[in-house]
Amino acid sequence: MQKLLGMLIVFGCVFGGYVAAGGKIVSIWQPAEIIIILGAGFGALVIANPKHVLKEIFAQSKASFKKSEYTAEFQRQLLMMLYELLEMVQDGGLKVLDQHIEVPEESTLFQRYPLLLKDKKLMTFVSDNFRLMAMGKINEHELEGILEQEIEAVEDEILIPSRSMQRIAEAMPGFGICAAVLGIIITMQSIDGSIAVIGLKVAAALVGTFLGVFFSYCLLDPLSNAMEQRSRIQLSLLECVRTVLVNHVAGKPTLLAVDAGRKMLPLDTKPTFAKLDAWVNEMMEAA
Repeated sequence: MQKLLGMLIVFGCVFGGYVAAGGKIVSIWQPAEIIIILGAGFGALVIANPKHVLKEIFAQSKASFKKSEYTAEFQRQLLMMLYELLEMVQDGGLKVLDQHIEVPEESTLFQRYPLLLKDKKLMTFVSDNFRLMAMGKINEHELEGILEQEIEAVEDEILIPSRSMQRIAEAMPGFGICAAVLGIIITMQSIDGSIAVIGLKVAAALVGTFLGVFFSYCLLDPLSNAMEQRSRIQLSLLECVRTVLVNHVAGKPTLLAVDAGRKMLPLDTKPTFAKLDAWVNEMMEAA
């Protein structure tokens, strides 16, 4: 909703100001210029990226307009799931987790955290690294190094769509110039016509320059920024899991290990330690 409101403000102020200054909206409507600019941008995107990146660009763009699923409740479920997993390890060792981490979707433990099950990347990260810990003895420094490398690889992969969108946003003014130059070429073909006709054709060509700048700075650049911010939130969740696991292997009590991970969560929705402690007490009482 906020993104749509922002777009409404952009369109309202830009085109509303244009009309208030005496401009006519019909003059801005130049389908040929729009086809040239957007077509060139889309084509460049297809040339520059493999198929799976194009799918991810579409998915992330679509998700940017939806309400974020990474709410305070999502964070509560993440912290409580990690706490419950670590408590199981304390009671029966890492082998106890086999029945849960092998097929998370069928685990009665993970089914108590439905928001997490929807996030395939996060669940894969959690189950794979608990499985890594269960395979053999590993100290906190080795585990931290392995997880840092994995998160770096995920970061590079997950930020490619927003970076690709950013590059296209930067190229849009250039595509607008291409459209404008083509418009001027058409104008020069009618140089023997009336001044009124030439004026209309020059105005249509200049619309291409305007649209290139408009698409770049008013639409695609903000969208790429929104995609990157959403990806950063996803990475903070992985950082939370990494910190919890490293602190657990280092011998910290379960509550302190989970609290260390809590500190990695986004500030705007991060729970306090008191709230985390209250959630743990509620879980223990319910058990």
